[in-house]
Amino acid sequence: MEGTLTFLGTGTSMGVPTLGCACAVCTSADPHDTRLRPSIALRWIEPATGSERVAIVDTGPDFRQQILRAGIKRVDAVFYTHRHADHILGLDDLRPLSYEAERREGFLPLYAGPDTTEVLERVFDYTFSPNATYPNRARVKLIRIAERNPVFGIEVVRVPLLHGDLEIAGFRFGRAAYLTDVSTIPEDSFRLLEGVEVLVVSALRHVPHPSHATVEQAMKWARRIGAKETWLTHIAHDLSHAETNLALPSDIRMGYDGLTLPVTL
Repeated sequence: MEGTLTFLGTGTSMGVPTLGCACAVCTSADPHDTRLRPSIALRWIEPATGSERVAIVDTGPDFRQQILRAGIKRVDAVFYTHRHADHILGLDDLRPLSYEAERREGFLPLYAGPDTTEVLERVFDYTFSPNATYPNRARVKLIRIAERNPVFGIEVVRVPLLHGDLEIAGFRFGRAAYLTDVSTIPEDSFRLLEGVEVLVVSALRHVPHPSHATVEQAMKWARRIGAKETWLTHIAHDLSHAETNLALPSDIRMGYDGLTLPVTL
């Protein structure tokens, strides 16, 4: 089955431009150097119904802006990588999309691990509390993410990763994989990535960071996984899009906001 993967945001937790910064990337006129917080949208046609389906990975603070820019009119499922603010704080913007999902399916499913679920329930207690009375709250349901998650005709595989000392989730969809905020890929996870052809992986900068991969580390992983094409994401203002691409091999490129790739699901 064929689908598309759209980069809704390719920046770090602070975004690019970064507030208060006047560096060359933050003041760049190249639109590829403007990066919202990290998120992707996966789109495909469900074989059983012929309906378009849309899954989102992470709803960060820029979610509303990203969805408007991408022209997305519906969301059928959301997957969360981890509990940090730049990945969850746009959940409330799911409200109008969740009303449509409620009419179609009864609720909008949100797939998350137990630690992320705990934070979401606390931050958005007016949505998830059993005593919630806010009439316009999002019609969503938290679902404990499994190793393999069937969603409207495709399977989303959870790929365990480390973000510093925090275990987070990457995701594989058919021949594509999305690994953001990663500093270490455990050995068992490499087995889950065998046969991936389109790899999206975070590469913060060239200088080492305790909880994020460098460009060089991301390139090594891409070579080990054997992906035909690799796209970098979660990129800091240390890296210029154009200059960095010039130094990369042809099969490894800088991702950018709005980029859409064909993927086999």
